[in-house]
Amino acid sequence: MAKIIVMTSGKGGVGKTTSSAAFAVGLAKRGHRTAVIDFDVGLRNLDIAMGCERRVVYDLVNVLNGEATLRQALIRDKRLENLSILAASQTRDKDALEIEPLGKIFDELRKDFDYIVCDSPAGIEKGAVAALYFADEAIIVTNPEISSVRDSDRILGILASKSKRAEKGEEPVKENLLVTRYDPLRVEKGEMLSVEDVQEILSIPLLGVIPESEAVLRASNIGQPVILDGDSAPAQAYEDAVGRFLGETIEHRFMRPARRGFFARLMGRTA
Repeated sequence: MAKIIVMTSGKGGVGKTTSSAAFAVGLAKRGHRTAVIDFDVGLRNLDIAMGCERRVVYDLVNVLNGEATLRQALIRDKRLENLSILAASQTRDKDALEIEPLGKIFDELRKDFDYIVCDSPAGIEKGAVAALYFADEAIIVTNPEISSVRDSDRILGILASKSKRAEKGEEPVKENLLVTRYDPLRVEKGEMLSVEDVQEILSIPLLGVIPESEAVLRASNIGQPVILDGDSAPAQAYEDAVGRFLGETIEHRFMRPARRGFFARLMGRTA
């Protein structure tokens, strides 16, 4: 049975789309048939992050409205044959996201995919609730700042009350924490919450810590999920997170400042 994963947050700009793209690629690299869906109707960006914006002909709303079939709308990734993308509409309204037709799309997707990653819009409006409604697992993406963490706590409440599992009294949506844009040096200076601070507030298992890096912006600008930038710290961190999600035991990295070598410390003292 396919597993539906929602990538969600209460606050915008925390890296949900970057994380959705990276996570979907990571699952596909491990041989899992994976689909990733953009639920941010009117403000789509997943197609850009995946580098397929020029290949979008039909989108999620076209399928919901019966203007295209799911097969017509799904875009096969050129790098990984077992990865497909379903773009959001740029021109429609989020009111198009009705639960019943969405359920039919998920039923169809479950036949062909192992994992379905949903890139949710921020907040608690209709698009976000529609994205999380069918979730089996949720990855809560948050920056280590109090406003982002507080808004993520609100999302946990929505998952507990408005998901399909909550409505039917089934086993709760499994929740995971992904901390993005993390800078251990700023944490040491007291300018940023620590991972421990975030965990204490949200009280959900830590899936991964993605370090602040220019590699994320660089990857976005060239339409390549950052997980494919194998030498960068974010790529390694996302690979670790995907491995943990799949049950692998992987020690957390990028949570402490990198040690400087002797000569680097010497130059720092004499500069």
